[in-house]
This record gives sequence, C-alpha cells and structure tokens, in this order.
Amino acid sequence: MFERDDALALEDSLVRLRHALHRRPELGLELPGTQRTVLDALAGLPLEIGVGKQLTSVTAVLRGARPGPAVLLRGDMDALPVQEASGVPYASEVPGRMHACGHDLHTAGLVGAARLLAARRDELAGDVVFMFQPGEEGMGGARLMIEEGVLDAAGRRVAAAYALHVTSAALPTGVVAVRPGPVLAASDEVTVRVIGAGGHGSSPHSATDPVPAVCEMVTALQTMVTRTVDIFDPGVVTVGSLHAGSAGNVIPEHAEFRATVRSFSDDAHARIRTGFERTVRGVAAAHGVTAEIDYRENYPVTVNDPAEAAFALRTAQGLFGAARVVEPPRPMAGSEDFSYVLREVPGAYVGLGACPPGRDPATAPMNHSAQAVYDDRAVVDAAVLLAGLAARRLQEATEESS
Repeated sequence: MFERDDALALEDSLVRLRHALHRRPELGLELPGTQRTVLDALAGLPLEIGVGKQLTSVTAVLRGARPGPAVLLRGDMDALPVQEASGVPYASEVPGRMHACGHDLHTAGLVGAARLLAARRDELAGDVVFMFQPGEEGMGGARLMIEEGVLDAAGRRVAAAYALHVTSAALPTGVVAVRPGPVLAASDEVTVRVIGAGGHGSSPHSATDPVPAVCEMVTALQTMVTRTVDIFDPGVVTVGSLHAGSAGNVIPEHAEFRATVRSFSDDAHARIRTGFERTVRGVAAAHGVTAEIDYRENYPVTVNDPAEAAFALRTAQGLFGAARVVEPPRPMAGSEDFSYVLREVPGAYVGLGACPPGRDPATAPMNHSAQAVYDDRAVVDAAVLLAGLAARRLQEATEESS
C-alpha cells in the first residue's frame, strides 16, 4: 500500500518536527512542550484525540472507512539526562538533557505515519491507534497508558501492536531488523545495604566488618548466575556501584552496592531473583551482618509474537526490499517498556538503522551516548514502515475474513 516515495513529500516537515523536538527535550512522564508540539502536528487530521491523566501522553484514533479490527502504533517521546556533545546544528538547548536515544525521531515518524494513513483513510478496513508515549526511559509510561485504556482506545481491544526503535550504530540508515521471540531483556535494579558494626581498622575482631561481606557477595553472585540459569537461556548480574567507609583505618558500620540484572525469559528472571536474594542473605549470615535488599523489577522481557514478527519481516521486505531487512540471530540486553504492550496483545518490536552517512555503524557512538547522531533520512523510513505495518495488517485481516 505504501512506498517510500509516498512519504518524501512529508520529509521536510517531519525533519523540522524532529529538530524542534530535539532542541527542547523533556524527561520522564511530564512532557508538556512535547505534547503541545505533537498535538499541533496532528491538527487538521481526521483523528479522535485524547490526552493522558497520569502522564502527558497523546492517544489518537483514525477510523477507517470500512469496519475491521484495530491496530496500534507506538512512538515514545521522552529524552535522557545527558549533556549533548553531538555537534549537530539542532542540538539540545536544554542543559543536561538530550534525545540521545532517538525518541524525537520515533515521535516524528509516528506523526508521519498518521499523515500517510489519514490520506488513505478511505482504503482502510479498521482503525489505527497512535500511542504517543512519555516515560519510556525507566518510568513505565507504557504501563500507565495501558491502565488508562490505550489498548481499547478504538472501542475494542487492538488486534496487534507495533513499535520501532532507531539505532545510531550497528545498522546503516534504512536497514530494518526484526526477529521472533525475545528481542530485549527484562531489566531489574537492585540495591543491597549491608549493616555491621563499625570499629578501628587495627582491631577488626572488635567490630563486625561489612566490607568483606560485600566483596564476597559481589563475586558469589557471578557464580550464582552460572549455576542457576540454563546457559541457553542466559542472564547477567552486573554490580556497577559499591561504596563503603570514608577512611582506610576505620571499619564502617555499613556498605552498599547497586546492581543491574538482565534476563530473557520469565523462568530465568524468577530464578535469578531467587538466587540473588538467597546468595546475599547466605553470605550475610556467614559474616554475621544484616543485608537489606531493595529489588526493583523494572521492565519484563520484550517478546515478539512469532506470527507478527514474520508479518513485520514480510512487510519490511515488501516496502524496502529484502536487501534492507535482516533477522538478528539473538536479542539485545537492553530493555523496553513496549514489553508491557506485547504482554497484552500480539505484536512486533522492530529495529531501524539510522547511522548517518560517512560513519561506520560498527564504531559510531551508540544510543544513549552524548555523541550519538541519527540520520534525518530515517524519519521517512520510520513513517513508511509504521504506516505500512498498520495498513497491511488491516488489509490481511480483511482478506482472511472474506
């Protein structure tokens, strides 16, 4: 239904939109300026538009001319607390904030998809829900939008959901990556506070030293992972922060470390959490100290429905040609709250290359880097891919029911 040429007429306006969003990045669940910009960009389209209550989201519904199912397209809108060092002329004007993960491109691409689909509204048998989401970066905005009814915004549960994510490295601009099954990891954050009894460094026998206990916990956790989860269903525990004491001759009263946990199945996730807590408490008991564990489960594993992943693969090949579509052999260890959507309805999460020309995808600064740069041309590909996924999904549903 769509070709890249269909979106070329929109390219200049979508790039301007993307640059405007990039200059004024906002964080978390409250993105009032971004929300206003999106609403202005959607003005005049035949959409039923609503905004969030718990967050500054935008939900828009396009009604097809004929009856059929509903599908959902997601674009996340929030930025990161990063001081930009990309050198682009449209760099962030807000100190300490940057669209380092390309969400500005996602947002502009979803606006482009809305415009493309609205122009073909008479050809659609069914409805399209556009989910403009704040708070992807650790705030669980997708979960909140689900609570507020985004999956039922068309008046019934959407039959499928799709999202894409650009990458400033790894893939050249316009190359699409999609795979069935796990795509991204579950992500947990853990803080462990170990409490002992302080004393003088010359007399450790008169104190209860939390430092060796913490050191043993960190190393024991690595062994725990290798002896708890299947090597073909992996997980990883990384301790990135460890603090204890203030002087070399003082035994502190407490020590603390913080870790991230990644896994690729619900089973591995549960096993690692149980093993983590068991290991920490066991080492603490052996050392005569107390351990307080704050284990926060962030995002679950992102899993593409096999049938929807195959559909997305076919669709991308039809839109861009087989040479521009790859099927990654394994998932990535990043995490994503579109996972909440895919736990409710079948769908696919798709990667899209946006590495600028002249840069080597193998060495270019990756997403979240202060030096990350995304190719503006990818906004057209994002719009065409999202619109194509929605239109072809509705078309195939119509053909199956006829």
